[in-house]
Amino acid sequence: MWSYFNSLHRYFSIKRIVLLVFTLLLAGFIWGMLNIAFYPALLAQQSAAPEKIKADAAIVLGASVWKDKPSPVFAERIKHGIRLYKNGQVHYLIFTGGLSEGDTLSESAAARQYAVEQGIPAEKILIEEISTNTFQNLVQACKLMPTHQLHKVMIVSDPLHMRRAMTMAGELHINAVSAATPTSRYVSWRSKAKSLLYESFFYVKHELTGDANTQCSADKS
Repeated sequence: MWSYFNSLHRYFSIKRIVLLVFTLLLAGFIWGMLNIAFYPALLAQQSAAPEKIKADAAIVLGASVWKDKPSPVFAERIKHGIRLYKNGQVHYLIFTGGLSEGDTLSESAAARQYAVEQGIPAEKILIEEISTNTFQNLVQACKLMPTHQLHKVMIVSDPLHMRRAMTMAGELHINAVSAATPTSRYVSWRSKAKSLLYESFFYVKHELTGDANTQCSADKS
């Protein structure tokens, strides 16, 4: 009889532990979603005149390439980088992103081609063709900065991507300010919800398992 009650007690104890772990994970995910969802509004409140912010370069985070052309999402990021350069807010554009399977142009090479066609001087464009995710985008871009004496950058991406990108930039000791795209291809509620869930998952994942030991301090002064 006692062994039966002991087994029953262990069963409910394990069940409570599993429920507690699940609750904590769910709470963490909801916290991540709120962090990401409200981050663009927080940035807008902190920077009343984003057009007056200046930096040495803009790091444009990579995204998909379709038949050697930037995808609509990537094109919005590139356009914003071009706008920052033409407005005199940055002196260089750093395009990031490697070669994906099935493509003949890397993300960064496709972005450079697009920018040159829009009148950006080729010598003002830096690219890296190694990275395959956001963290690697920033690491590889950071490695380009000392050679060209770039100390402060703007990070360009979609509004919902900015929280994760800026968190990673801080971990890498990059002197960066956010430059979220003013427009996005995520216009429907369905696409926005999908993007929010995607970003929340990878933001929480990075917070739990992030590359805290990796550093790339671009400003050596």
